[in-house]
Amino acid sequence: MTAAKCRELVTINGKNVVLLHDEPPVRNAGVAENSDMFRMLNIFDPKFRPSNYNKADGTPLRMFDAKTVKVDLSKRSKEDMGFWHRNIDYHEIIICVKGALRWETEMGVRTMHEGDMMFIPKGIAHRSMLCEDSAEENVLVELKIAEECNYAGG
Repeated sequence: MTAAKCRELVTINGKNVVLLHDEPPVRNAGVAENSDMFRMLNIFDPKFRPSNYNKADGTPLRMFDAKTVKVDLSKRSKEDMGFWHRNIDYHEIIICVKGALRWETEMGVRTMHEGDMMFIPKGIAHRSMLCEDSAEENVLVELKIAEECNYAGG
């Protein structure tokens, strides 16, 4: 009896290529060096508490930093962002992981709840405010993207 082949889908230059393996691609003899490149982080861990936790200073905690993308963690508990700001160099994609916040922008007002994702284009003034659905701790993941960013969803 022949063992089942493992299928791996690889996208190369926009085309899907199916590779067949005798073993799953994750089966290996271990990682000899730089295994810390593969990280699992719990964003609810107290060690990942931004300086804005009880303040309205708007400073999230930078988690990852690349030339064209930055990933920040924002946690708000008690204070509104009392000022407006605009990111001239980056578009922002904000994902609400826990709680709820009202976002006031030049393009309108939106209330984000858990699971919501919002896109704020470069240069648009905005701020976050607590709302009636806000939790004791409101957690956001913010992606700041320098290059052009086009919506590709359905």
